[in-house]
Amino acid sequence: MMTSTPSAEKPALSIWTYERTLMLGLAIAMVLSFLGAPYPREMYLQHSPTVFMLFFLPWFQKRFAISRTAFTCLVVFMLIHTLGARYIYSYVPYDDWGQRLFGFRPGDHFQFRRNHYDRFVHFCFGILWTLPVWEVLTQRVRLYGRAALYFAVEFIMAASMFYELFEWGLTMVLAPDDANAYNGQQGDMWDAQKDMALALVGSVVTAIVIAIRSKRSS
Repeated sequence: MMTSTPSAEKPALSIWTYERTLMLGLAIAMVLSFLGAPYPREMYLQHSPTVFMLFFLPWFQKRFAISRTAFTCLVVFMLIHTLGARYIYSYVPYDDWGQRLFGFRPGDHFQFRRNHYDRFVHFCFGILWTLPVWEVLTQRVRLYGRAALYFAVEFIMAASMFYELFEWGLTMVLAPDDANAYNGQQGDMWDAQKDMALALVGSVVTAIVIAIRSKRSS
């Protein structure tokens, strides 16, 4: 009768512990974000994606078994989103943080006319989600080479478009003040297009990195 050796069990146990720790950290971060929240009424809707991902990610990892790096990318993105949700994106005080840490206000230094944290998050969506999507395409769908990279970037573009349509739908349903607080357009009529463009740029950057690493390892 064959039995599994302790050494064979350790990797699976280690992976599960690592993933569970990340998920616990995300849950704690979400709870802490509610403490002393400056916009408590508006932030609940912003946190709906975080709650969804807390249930979705364990199922997703069990189903597709992506690498630690790819799973970490997804959790890091959700942590970035959680910070934005606390301040409903439009009011993330990175100017105050920059003044305290580095002695200057980024918004004033670069002459920003708006709060750009939401732009940063859309760029991070492209950067951090492309690797997990690429791994699913190569490991499960059996796409390889340029085809896998192409469809990974296409997925990011499609997901970005879907999210902007979702925001537009909320604008039609919610009261004007609530819709503006969620969408964070800050008066920019091209907000959706710029968000999608930044996600695309981030995705292309990650795709290039994947292509270079794959070429070197081949």
